[in-house]
Amino acid sequence: MQVVRGGREYSIGAVLFHQAVGQLLGVNVTDMKCLDILTLKGSASPSELAEHTGLSTGATTAMIDRLERARLAERGPHPTDRRGTIVVLSKEAMRKLPPMFESLAKAMEALVLGYSEKELKVLADFFAKVGVVWTMEREKIQERYAEHEQSRRRLSRSQ
Repeated sequence: MQVVRGGREYSIGAVLFHQAVGQLLGVNVTDMKCLDILTLKGSASPSELAEHTGLSTGATTAMIDRLERARLAERGPHPTDRRGTIVVLSKEAMRKLPPMFESLAKAMEALVLGYSEKELKVLADFFAKVGVVWTMEREKIQERYAEHEQSRRRLSRSQ
């Protein structure tokens, strides 16, 4: 139970930290996670961002629009698909983001140094598996929501 509680507290801390950084940048937590995805991947198509975030295509477009207005992301032509678009971090984001995460990165590095190689392998395995669990559970919730919306629409049409 301590591990599960620790995971929940970790999740809360991460969300609240990203919310605080987002407030400084003028974006919301979902936008911050999109920036995180772009930082990890380097670039992504809007459909990839929709898939990774679980947002609808319309909500993903609105998110990218907000990030462009905040000068944190840019759309550009897809390198292999003439009809496609790719989203990348802007120069402004690459300038602003690292200082905001520098202290956290140093604190995390110091924390990691306190564990043995064997312990780090266990932690890495745990976090990899937790990521899969989060994805699976998000997909279940999204399916349930889609079913609920379909039922609601059917009810509305029959009235």
